[in-house]
Amino acid sequence: MRALVKTQAAPGLDLRDVPEPTPGPDEVKIRVLRAGLCGTDLHIESWDEWAAATLRPPLITGHEFYGEITEVGEAITHLQPGQRCSCEGHIVCGHCRNCRAGRRHLCINTQGIGVNRDGAFADYIVMPASNVWVQPEEIDPELGAVFDPLGNATHTALQWPMVGEDVLVTGAGPIGVMAAAIARHAGARYVVVTDVSDYRLALAKRAGADLVVNTAKAGLRDAQRELGMREGFDIGLEMSGAPAAVTDMIDNMNHGGRIAMLGLPADPYPISWGKVITHMITIRGIYGREMYESWYAMSAMLQTSAALRDAVRSTITHRVKAEDWPDALAAARSGRCGKVVMDWS
Repeated sequence: MRALVKTQAAPGLDLRDVPEPTPGPDEVKIRVLRAGLCGTDLHIESWDEWAAATLRPPLITGHEFYGEITEVGEAITHLQPGQRCSCEGHIVCGHCRNCRAGRRHLCINTQGIGVNRDGAFADYIVMPASNVWVQPEEIDPELGAVFDPLGNATHTALQWPMVGEDVLVTGAGPIGVMAAAIARHAGARYVVVTDVSDYRLALAKRAGADLVVNTAKAGLRDAQRELGMREGFDIGLEMSGAPAAVTDMIDNMNHGGRIAMLGLPADPYPISWGKVITHMITIRGIYGREMYESWYAMSAMLQTSAALRDAVRSTITHRVKAEDWPDALAAARSGRCGKVVMDWS
């Protein structure tokens, strides 16, 4: 089969023929139809400091995908060949304290496909049956391929009740745009998105943001005045990992505001803890998806809302054949893109 492989501890990837995987008793074999490109994949291709410390080549990359089950292990009774699915890319141990308590997204022994074990940039992948999420007919292959980042957006956005609240999203990457769409769907009063890219801010506006702000040109105080807001934002969703964006968010939160942080910074940075304390701001870190509450939530929202399906689909700006994978990486690195999806069918 074809697979995009990190063959050595150096920059680059190779599309090559490798043996097809065979499922174990508790696993399923899936034919990959679509696969989404993530920032993590760019780090792996460039072999930066994080990749060098984390990966052990050779390894098949990729972790966002949608496919069709072709074979099930002998112990599996609830899945069958022909079903279409996405998969949770974090594989947990099942025996640490958090796993045993049902908090699997907090497993201390988590392994990621495409990072710690072979991933989805291939014609076939083998996954634990417990990680398979069977998709209904309403979810087409492209939507199914972005359930991983959509799950991140869902996990972040739904940390706090949204109805009637004023929401600030910092960072208009694909996950930030998806989070803005979810906030709109979940009943927020105003949804404001900030970034320094007009291209990505246009994606956020199309996905349902009430107002977008290029912070290199304008400030959030002006945005609040334009919307008639008097007391600051109730909810902040930090998706950028940029210190300046975090500072801006804290400075514009209402007293008692709540912030969920998904964006990963490159380096440590200071924040105004005095303001966090005296304004009684709650800050919560977010990683990945809740297993599997985020999956239930995003499936239910998409099944019942054509508008949300369209908003999420609008984040997909580039569709590339698997054999043209260098074009996919180039598009993702350009900064003028949303989600990039590769066709492996």
